[in-house]
Amino acid sequence: MSKITAAITAVGGYVPDFVLSNKVLETMVETNDEWITSRTGIKERRILKDEGKGTSFLAIKAAEDLIQKKGLDPKEIELVIVCTATPDMKAASTAAYTATQIGAVNAFSYDLEAACSSFLFGMSTASAYIESGRYKKILLIGADKNSSFINYKDRATCIIFGDGAGAVLFEPNEEGLGLQDELLRSNGEGREFLQATYGGSSYPINADTYNEGKHYVFQDGKTVFKNAVFNMADVAEKILKRNNLTNDDVAWLAAHQANKRIIDATANRIDLDKKKVMMNIQKYGNTTSATLPLLLFDYESQLKKGDNIVFAAFGGGFTWGSIYFKWAYNS
Repeated sequence: MSKITAAITAVGGYVPDFVLSNKVLETMVETNDEWITSRTGIKERRILKDEGKGTSFLAIKAAEDLIQKKGLDPKEIELVIVCTATPDMKAASTAAYTATQIGAVNAFSYDLEAACSSFLFGMSTASAYIESGRYKKILLIGADKNSSFINYKDRATCIIFGDGAGAVLFEPNEEGLGLQDELLRSNGEGREFLQATYGGSSYPINADTYNEGKHYVFQDGKTVFKNAVFNMADVAEKILKRNNLTNDDVAWLAAHQANKRIIDATANRIDLDKKKVMMNIQKYGNTTSATLPLLLFDYESQLKKGDNIVFAAFGGGFTWGSIYFKWAYNS
């Protein structure tokens, strides 16, 4: 009997209609298009403006796109994982609501949070369930409404983040395709440099903290950038060496879309041709948990069965890692 591996068999995605361009940001905060583009590679980002709509709205839309394209009966889905740093609310599962709304009535579900590494860690989790033989259809969604905790007077963060969602379906594979290897890491000493401090159990929001804007995300950009450049590149290089892969063996690098300079540094570390680097940061900015699935969504038509893909991500916590993956189908 062939060893069961966990492969992605379908992809879906969704971004809101409203475009927040660099030109618009120039009217909101002291910045300009040239400054943003040269430092981040971002030209615009999408924002979910509708009142009362949260991360679940994005997740549902991405899931529905996948279901429609795949012709999938949602009743066949056995598990729904929503990777997110911006759940709808503190005390109710975003994944449970998402699963119900898409008709996945036979699935159990839960949220997974590891900041910008959430989807990468979710790939590991979904794959382990599939490889165990216990489940055969797992819907993994990365979704974030980052605009919900961004201060649009803070130039350090408002230029970076956007809203969006991507979804993938994991199924068993007996051809050796799918997840091949992973190298995942975390270091809690880094959390002081990137966090949304108020709103959790340590620092609940009250009238004073709200009025002071302490519920917004905070980032020490230089420290985060330095750690992201080193750690993303480091694990990507190690995953290649551990699997005896050369840059010629790699078809694609799918790196977390936080900053073009970080992506370029990762590609340079493994000496990868720029044509093999997936990039959509210019359109969406940093969508946190959604960056990796949105890359797959945008590049799906270019992916070929058997392609070697190196995933890499870095996020608050700190959390980071790399996954070596073989693509399982032709579009």
